[in-house]
Amino acid sequence: MAKQHRSVKKKKLGNYPHTMVVFSITLALFVIGMFGLLLIHAGKLSEKVKESIEMQLYLDKNLTSVQLANMQKKLAAKEYVAIIADTAAVRFVSKEEGAKQFLEDTGEDFMSFLGENPLRDAYVLKINADNATSAQLKGIKNDLEGIEGVHEVQYVESLIESINSNIQKISIILLGFAAILLVVVTILINNTIKLALYSQRFLIRSMQLVGATGYFIQRPFLNRAAWQGVMSGIIASLLLFGLMQYAYTQIEELKLLRDDEQTYILMGALLVIGCIIGFLSSYRAVRKYLRLSLDELY
Repeated sequence: MAKQHRSVKKKKLGNYPHTMVVFSITLALFVIGMFGLLLIHAGKLSEKVKESIEMQLYLDKNLTSVQLANMQKKLAAKEYVAIIADTAAVRFVSKEEGAKQFLEDTGEDFMSFLGENPLRDAYVLKINADNATSAQLKGIKNDLEGIEGVHEVQYVESLIESINSNIQKISIILLGFAAILLVVVTILINNTIKLALYSQRFLIRSMQLVGATGYFIQRPFLNRAAWQGVMSGIIASLLLFGLMQYAYTQIEELKLLRDDEQTYILMGALLVIGCIIGFLSSYRAVRKYLRLSLDELY
């Protein structure tokens, strides 16, 4: 009776469960990528809130149209004025417009019993997000009050302080969560690769016994772990991109917080993080098994 020979698949150095490792690293990177997108959108929201800050410049009476035009040019040239659609956010509000707006807001026509319009012409300007701290706004107010023809400068100081305080608190909390999440992801990826390499511990010892150097043994593991990290980063980035596009189609307002440059940087960071953590985790795991005695391998 003829013997049936069963083909035995030989284990190769560095050949351990690939799909499981990539899946685990991808999941970990996807979670940290999701939190990264949250930070990006929160940062853009913070900028939008800060750029909504307005200052009202009430002007001296009886300024000529030439003086008003020169003042607008001077205001538009200020570095702290926000630029929206390539245009300085400086808007002129005449005293007639102010009276009309007051009537719409309150329903009271003060001109009917005063007999004249006591309001002043004004310029309303928005401040860019980089100059929106309480101390900077006070300096901007002093600078604007020094312009010839400006009677008074006003802004809601208490509201600005409240906004800046809340944004600072939220930023600290989010950064704290990000740091914790990065540590958790690092530990997760590290343990995943250690478990995958556990099946290779006897093969590593066999290679040692036949005289293979530590570098020769480590190289295939390190190469494979680095590629697995990069591949996981690519898959996680594609999943994030798809999720982001879906979210933008469902919630139109989210497009206002979109920042493609930072998003691409985040996706590139996921590739680098996956590669580095995979490489270092594999390096530590292989070195551990190289140092263990035969009894400790069991």
